[in-house]
Amino acid sequence: MSLRKDDVFIAVELSDAVAGDPALGAKLDEVCPVGIFKGTESGADIVQENLDECVLCGLCYDAAPEGGVAVLKLYEDGAPLR
Repeated sequence: MSLRKDDVFIAVELSDAVAGDPALGAKLDEVCPVGIFKGTESGADIVQENLDECVLCGLCYDAAPEGGVAVLKLYEDGAPLR
């Protein structure tokens, strides 16, 4: 994983492939109901100030290839969402 942001109860990681893919960045931006991801010309960014809004819906997992996104529950010692 190349890009990680932490907040109070979760951490979000993106693989190098997702972080560097503009199409996947746009898809994550579109599917996340609370705006945790921002699609850019060069791929995807994680919006730090929105991490505490995560509802653990898993839509980012559905939008990215396997292993492309990780949501870690810090309140459960970093256990992955899935």
